[in-house]
Amino acid sequence: MEEKKTDRRVKYSLMVIKESFIKLLKQKPISKITIKEICDDADINRATFYAHYSDQYDLLHQIESELIDGISRYLNSYDFEDLSKAPVEMLEKILEYIKDNSELFNLLLNSNGDIQFQQEVTKIIGQQHFSSMATDKDISEYMFLFFANGAIGIILKWLKDGMKKPAREMAELILRLSLNGRVSFEF
Repeated sequence: MEEKKTDRRVKYSLMVIKESFIKLLKQKPISKITIKEICDDADINRATFYAHYSDQYDLLHQIESELIDGISRYLNSYDFEDLSKAPVEMLEKILEYIKDNSELFNLLLNSNGDIQFQQEVTKIIGQQHFSSMATDKDISEYMFLFFANGAIGIILKWLKDGMKKPAREMAELILRLSLNGRVSFEF
């Protein structure tokens, strides 16, 4: 069966809707964004918006889903042959994807974003890297949350700082902190 191509006008409408929404989300929380504002900024009518989304929350959810699917596709496109290097390489690939989509990730992982999106990213990072580190199953969930949330904190700082450090260096830092609990602090 042949996959149906999306009309260029539909692609354009979806693009301008998302761009307008992102522009507004940078200025205020989603609860303060109206469909009218999105449509006015995108120069489309409300019927066009409602043909694709039920409301601004549905639009946000679809953007987040695209990013989460993108991380999965991005990781699946790589063959990690050397398993000893796989955690660093996988985390590096996640960070490269985040960097390629930094505007959205910075927006969605911060104050105007959705906590569920942050939890999904935390889950991906944790499942890829930290879930097998605990030997005691009673504490593995706590370790997973601790390490994955720490990784998100580092990623947020990296985004805020303009991603000046290479993705590989940040991946190594996250894993080193997770495995050793410290870099070189002395108490």
